[in-house]
Amino acid sequence: MLSIFKPGDTRYFSRTVRQEDCATFDSGSVHPVYATFALARDAEWCCRLFVLEMKEAHEEGIGTRLTVDHLSPAVAGSRVDFTAVITQIHHHEITCNYEAVCNGRVVARGVQVQKILPKEKLAKLFAR
Repeated sequence: MLSIFKPGDTRYFSRTVRQEDCATFDSGSVHPVYATFALARDAEWCCRLFVLEMKEAHEEGIGTRLTVDHLSPAVAGSRVDFTAVITQIHHHEITCNYEAVCNGRVVARGVQVQKILPKEKLAKLFAR
């Protein structure tokens, strides 16, 4: 794992909310706003941007924790801007706080944690 980041470093990602990002379950569409599960996916992606630069060829990142405080809606077609900030790096574990904002309003915030592990170790874990 490359030690190229420190607490306080940031990464950014923007998502225009698509129809497939809206709250829909097996029972049908609930409402045309950013679903919490889609928001969580994109928050994790924003935090993963650090891992993509830190992992070496024989390594991969794996998420170990994700919290989502979904505070306000973002309707389909609106742009949501994510900011991820490293709060801690401990051995091979990277902890980030993130915030998602739409039109100046906080849509969500939370914590995401990933570990960078050898691909071989992950393969053994997945084979269990």
